[in-house]
Amino acid sequence: MKQNIIAVDFDGTLCENKWPEIGMPNEELIEYLKKRQANGEKLILWTSRNEEQTKEAVEWCKKYGLIFDAVNDNLPEIVEAFGGNLQKDICK
Repeated sequence: MKQNIIAVDFDGTLCENKWPEIGMPNEELIEYLKKRQANGEKLILWTSRNEEQTKEAVEWCKKYGLIFDAVNDNLPEIVEAFGGNLQKDICK
């Protein structure tokens, strides 16, 4: 069975772009992603925030019910399938 992977940006996508602050949530997108994940699709958070800001973004997402399968990285099954971690994140 083919598995879909969705990589999503944080600033300007999951929330308004108020960097370095966190903007208002994009509730429509958040609900859409939660439904897709409930249907078995994998989610990757992709952000250019620094390490501490990324942790804050992940916690912010958790408050809205978004739990990511990976953050700024490939999924373990992709790493295994390709024999290493590729430079690009792979989304199918």
